[in-house]
Amino acid sequence: MKRNFTLITALLFGSVVGFSQQKKTESSTAFFKKIKTEKVISDPSVVWKNFGPGMSGYNEEFWCHPTDPNVMFMGPDMHVSYGTWDNGKSWHTIKDSDGLGLDMERVLDITFSEQNPDFGVAIERAGGVYTSNDRGRTWNLIYDIPRTSGKHVSNAHTQVAINPENDKEWLIGAGDFWNVKDNHRSLAQPHGNIHERASYGYILKTKNGGKSWSKIATDISGNLDVARIIYHPKKPSTIFIATNYGFFVSENSGDDWKAANKGLPNNLPRDLTSYYNPKTGDFELFLIEQTVYKKSGNTTISKGGVYNSIDEGKSWTNITGNLAIDLNEISFSSEIDRYYNTIGYWFGQTKQQIKAELKELPTEALPVFNRLVVNPLNKDEIYVAFNKKHDKSFGAGDLWKTDNGGKTWIVCARNGMYWKAKKDKAYWASRNNPIGDNIEFAHLQVNMDNGSERSGNRMLAINVKGEVFIGIDQQTLKSKDHGKTWQQVDDFETSPGSNKWIGRGDSDLPGRYMLHETGIKGRRLLASGEHGLWQTTDLDGWPDKQAVAVEQIDGQVHDHSGMHGQHSTSTMAVHPNDPNTIYSLAWRQEHRGKLRRTQDGGKTWENIATILEADNPFYRGLVTQYSLTIDPKEPKNMYFCTVFKPIAEVGNGMAKLTKGGLGFYRSFDGGYTWELSNKGFHKGASVRRIKLDPENPNIIYAALNDNIGGLYKSINKGTSWEKMRIPSEIKAVNNVFIDRNSQNLYIATGRRTGTYEEGGVWRSKNNGKSWEQIFNAPFVWQVETSPLDEKLIVISVAGQAGHMSKEFMNPGIYLSQDGAKSWTKINNGLGQPNKMVDVKPDPYNKNVLWSAAWGSGWFITYLNGSTEGWSK
Repeated sequence: MKRNFTLITALLFGSVVGFSQQKKTESSTAFFKKIKTEKVISDPSVVWKNFGPGMSGYNEEFWCHPTDPNVMFMGPDMHVSYGTWDNGKSWHTIKDSDGLGLDMERVLDITFSEQNPDFGVAIERAGGVYTSNDRGRTWNLIYDIPRTSGKHVSNAHTQVAINPENDKEWLIGAGDFWNVKDNHRSLAQPHGNIHERASYGYILKTKNGGKSWSKIATDISGNLDVARIIYHPKKPSTIFIATNYGFFVSENSGDDWKAANKGLPNNLPRDLTSYYNPKTGDFELFLIEQTVYKKSGNTTISKGGVYNSIDEGKSWTNITGNLAIDLNEISFSSEIDRYYNTIGYWFGQTKQQIKAELKELPTEALPVFNRLVVNPLNKDEIYVAFNKKHDKSFGAGDLWKTDNGGKTWIVCARNGMYWKAKKDKAYWASRNNPIGDNIEFAHLQVNMDNGSERSGNRMLAINVKGEVFIGIDQQTLKSKDHGKTWQQVDDFETSPGSNKWIGRGDSDLPGRYMLHETGIKGRRLLASGEHGLWQTTDLDGWPDKQAVAVEQIDGQVHDHSGMHGQHSTSTMAVHPNDPNTIYSLAWRQEHRGKLRRTQDGGKTWENIATILEADNPFYRGLVTQYSLTIDPKEPKNMYFCTVFKPIAEVGNGMAKLTKGGLGFYRSFDGGYTWELSNKGFHKGASVRRIKLDPENPNIIYAALNDNIGGLYKSINKGTSWEKMRIPSEIKAVNNVFIDRNSQNLYIATGRRTGTYEEGGVWRSKNNGKSWEQIFNAPFVWQVETSPLDEKLIVISVAGQAGHMSKEFMNPGIYLSQDGAKSWTKINNGLGQPNKMVDVKPDPYNKNVLWSAAWGSGWFITYLNGSTEGWSK
């Protein structure tokens, strides 16, 4: 580590570059060859802390260690992965912070040995098989599963299992079973959908720890999609699998398979689990059947539910009990609508068609359940879940439970208007079902209280202590009292009712632009995708003085009374003379394309201009906006840009605009009216960033990042633009920055598929007459200097396109504290080093840096051994 760290602090570039030649020293050339081909280790003294807010995105999967209740893992949908080793008090990335950022990106399964609690195996969607020998703290790629067909670069497999008596034997199921958004079942396709991102038709087996592999279970179906794999705990030559073609058993280690479906009405499993008591030897299997619907007169009958086997799958007993509900007793129009949507999809008809045909609601309607767990301490305590938002299902609540082995069931996770209002009391009383909401969310509370329980439950897990975990909307929830109450475990609230949150490190929030000079020294503004606009706030007595507390000032906190806050904030600006007046823009979801304003620090908001509109649904992307800027001398003058070629956004691309366009926008009346002003830009120009000259706001610089991009300058507030001379090898400029003290000009350059020669960070000390390259990398997104010291420079170096990713081994954040004479890689703690969308030195504390990640929230780090809080 010391050797590599010394290497990274070597001199990078110090030569002045003219426009006819570029001088490179031999030592710097040797260095870049080294950094290109070898992974360089970050400075261990600099550690980034993810401050959240926690799990503000969807959590696709959740795993509990089979023997250690303090160890859990989660696989959110924004390409991050986290682990905890203190029972959820803190979460940490399990990706390699000094890697390419592609490892453990969309983890589909994690399992650990029953013999050695430190040994685990994981699989992720691109086909990587990983192992850990330190209880999941670090993971190493040991095998890339080859594709057998299809064109997609991914190679998804579903499940992994470790032989309970032999840590060298593992099984990996092929398919895409748990792709709940796209793998729906219907009468026409009862076995689900086939997706090119996955391979099907087999189970992979290794007997030597991944050194070699064979395929088993190949004679069941070429489209075999594996849901679960379970070894018998005492005789592991017996293996059970639940698949899209039924339940099967092998009694000879997978060489032969036999169907075992006696008592299963449909033989279409949706989930499988087991219970084992090592003291008594009691072993049982539990299975959820896909619900199958049939038309019966003016209504439907349903067949499916929960089943139990006490004879190793030879026969199954129905323990569905009273899981079906009488929809005639449910006075909740949203649930009735979801019922018709579900059966319409099953029969291949539109919701309107099926509603007109089957007007009578069933008295025993069985939802489509897709997950179950059994308490390892009590086999009679069983939980079943559905995902009403992404699967085709309906039903009261988000989780059902029995504590008597399936004789009777109750809704044990309840949120939203229906439960909060305690509707249909008599009906639920007749079922001995509690009513009222019983879930505590974090900043989502207002949104969830005023919702129609539409969010769906995306995951379900239980640990060895019987504590249960679910994921509703964008929150991870835990019950320690057998489902009676649920509390979010993603954030700490500084004090009860404060609505000030300190993340535990598991953020899945799309981090965006950060504004640190806001007219209020202790306030930093933080934009996010899907969760609006946030500000830092006081710690309210929190003991860790280096923690960061945040509160939402636009977003879900305003989702009530038919109103909605802005959910995907792309850029914002503060009025230079009034810190309570804030402006913002959104690229998707609520209030997209509108200039939004608050004049009371975020308590209330209004839209004062509609600048952009498109022909696609509001929740889709409109167009990327950035660099909302207010002239500090003439605040009525405002500017921003719309980006033709976004490179760091969620959901790249652009809608077909019906109002507005691409390029440089300006307003001279405080944001009420706007005009495009692109005179001088080349055709198809992509204006990614703009920057006002700190000395003369009539001068504006624009960074154009298309394939014939460059650096442009306007001396007349954007009325016309002129292309500046920069080194000819540069094809795209991603960011432009001006140091306010020295007036030195910096540009970050490069393309996702570009070369070393065209990328890097360049500096001009003479207003662009000549340039020196101060950092060399193929694709750099950002460069900024500290307002307190120009010698402190931070940059964000992105990863390249997938097929070129290994040509540059060291994406991430780099720091220089000596004016670019030497650099330090500072990635420790980052879960997405290849996609850090913003990085900034603190404007008031030289020892503090901030960063934002594409899909894992915001981070803070302290330099030079500082023990002070960031606001000191």
